[in-house]
Amino acid sequence: MRLRPLARADLPSGSVSLARFLIGTVLVHEDAGIQRIGRIVETEAYPPGDQAAHAYIGKTARNASLFLERGHAYVYLSYGIHWLFNVSGEGAGIGGGALVRALEPLAGLDRATNGPGRLTVAMSIDRRFDGVDLCARGPLWLGSIERPPARIVTSKRIGISKAVDRPWRFAERDNPYVSR
Repeated sequence: MRLRPLARADLPSGSVSLARFLIGTVLVHEDAGIQRIGRIVETEAYPPGDQAAHAYIGKTARNASLFLERGHAYVYLSYGIHWLFNVSGEGAGIGGGALVRALEPLAGLDRATNGPGRLTVAMSIDRRFDGVDLCARGPLWLGSIERPPARIVTSKRIGISKAVDRPWRFAERDNPYVSR
């Protein structure tokens, strides 16, 4: 498998565009000689001004990574139980991003990756990775592989209670790893 790291210039500006773009790209975690690789098959966008977005209340110590330029990790603990992984999607100082909800396992993954909490467990992602530049080759980065483009479907976001009618959930059509 030929992996190519994504450069920041490869990423579209804007959280909704980024969430759609990420479908079919690859998330790589390299740790102690173990390489975990999953192809992103489901995302949700949380753009500026979205009442369901963590950035809606403004910049805080918890959500500061959402205000970094696009292509940085935002990792937070949801309900004190699961770490969730997001990619910042706006310009520096503007809060917004894309939640990565599911991966298709490609290498080094032996657990379910459908659902944002399962994804972070399988990829061993936690708060240590908050703020990491995903466009720089390091322990956690985004890449691409040679593969036909994904057929993408759009639907309403799930698991939220505000602004639920927005069609900002993107998934690869008929992929068995998409959360249900």
